[in-house]
Amino acid sequence: MQSAIAYIRVSTGRQGRSGLGLAAQQAAIDRFAEDEGFDLIETFQEVETGKGADALERRPQLAAALRVAKQYSTKLHKPPIIVAKLDRLSRDVHFISGLMAHKTPFIVTELGRNVDPFMLHIHAAVAEQERRRISEPTRDALAAKKAQGVALGGANAGTMRTHAEAQQRAEGLRTVFKELSGLRSARAIAAALNERKIATPTGGKWSAVTVIRIQRRLAAN
Repeated sequence: MQSAIAYIRVSTGRQGRSGLGLAAQQAAIDRFAEDEGFDLIETFQEVETGKGADALERRPQLAAALRVAKQYSTKLHKPPIIVAKLDRLSRDVHFISGLMAHKTPFIVTELGRNVDPFMLHIHAAVAEQERRRISEPTRDALAAKKAQGVALGGANAGTMRTHAEAQQRAEGLRTVFKELSGLRSARAIAAALNERKIATPTGGKWSAVTVIRIQRRLAAN
């Protein structure tokens, strides 16, 4: 089996404490490694934002993963770093370009093992545009409220930001929801998520109601 390194990341301390997204990412990487014949020699886990072209300076676990990959590299094999989704690295094209400069191969499970660095740049550009698309409505709505003389910083701004955060948490579950889409009911999906020990966005157990709520958020975008 070929050696590889797993990297999983969430963006906020709240997500890190609840396990939101971490279990789903780990499960996706484990399944991919088993299917593709990779031996995960080490897993690095991080709770840190992915924003900014200099994000590597604020992500010591990713930097450590790169060092381990280099340590295990030989003339015949360079262990790849495997992530569940490209945005777990970053949605910033310049940041992705900087990672490629390290000459360590990266594999994104949802894209497959044969996606080359050029295509990763393309996917990163699309992801960066998607990030802007998600953030612009909230920013524009806040600006409109301010122009109307509404005092921001209270319930209005907080509600908008909460909605954006809820949408972001739902996006983190898109891959596993797509995988389970063949199940017949929301109750069956909830049972499958609980069996995999994947927490809800609030860190609890899944029910048909919470499944439907996430499905609606994902369908709206």
